[in-house]
Amino acid sequence: MREKDTSLSLRIGWLCNMDSFQGNLIKKIGEDNLKKIQTAKIGLAGAGGLGSNCALNLVRVGFKKLTIVDFDQVVPSNLDRQFYFLDQVGMDKVEALRTNLLRVNPHLELTVINKKIEKANVKEFFTGCDVVVECLDCPDYKSMLVEELLGLGKFVVAASGVGGIGSSDEIKVHKIKKNLIIVGDLKSDISAKPALSPRVNIAAAKQADLVVDFVINLSC
Repeated sequence: MREKDTSLSLRIGWLCNMDSFQGNLIKKIGEDNLKKIQTAKIGLAGAGGLGSNCALNLVRVGFKKLTIVDFDQVVPSNLDRQFYFLDQVGMDKVEALRTNLLRVNPHLELTVINKKIEKANVKEFFTGCDVVVECLDCPDYKSMLVEELLGLGKFVVAASGVGGIGSSDEIKVHKIKKNLIIVGDLKSDISAKPALSPRVNIAAAKQADLVVDFVINLSC
C-alpha cells in the first residue's frame, strides 16, 4: 500500500504542477492566446543548435504540437550549444529532443521524423504545419526548404548568420516577405565563424518569439 500511496502522491503532485504551469502562462498571455498556442502546429526543420533550443522555447511558452525533422545523432561536439546532454551521445537527435521536451511538458503531441529533409519529401513532412522554423546548416538546403514551403503558403521563420563571438545586437529580424522572416546578421557564415552557444541561443529565441507573435496576432 505504501508504494501505491507514494505513486498516487507523485501523480497528484505532477498534475498540480502542470496546472500551475498552464495557469502561470494564462496569467501572462491570457487564456485565449494560450489556446491559440496550444492548437497551432509548428514544424522544426532541424534539431541542432537552432532547432533544439527553439523547440525548448516554444514548449516553455505553451506550444504542444510540434513536428521535428532531423536525421543526425547527438555527438560530443553538439553539447557546447545544443539542447542535449552527455548521456544522450549516440542517440538520434529527434528521439533525444523528444525526451528532453517531454520533461518540460509530458502532454506534448510530438511528431519526430528521423529522416533527411530533401526536395522530394519536404512538403510531405510539413504540409500540416501552420508555421515552419528553418534550422538547417547547409545554405543550399535552407534555400530549397524556404522555396518549397513558400509555395505552399506557409509562414517560414529562417536563420542566416549566427556564428562568431560578440556583436549580438547584429542578430536582427529581417522581414523578407509577408510570410518569410529571417533571423541573423546575414553575413557570419558558420563555416568561417563557428557557432557558439550565446549567439545560437539568441537567434533560436528570436525565432521562437516570432512564432509566438505570428500565432497570437496574425493567424489561427
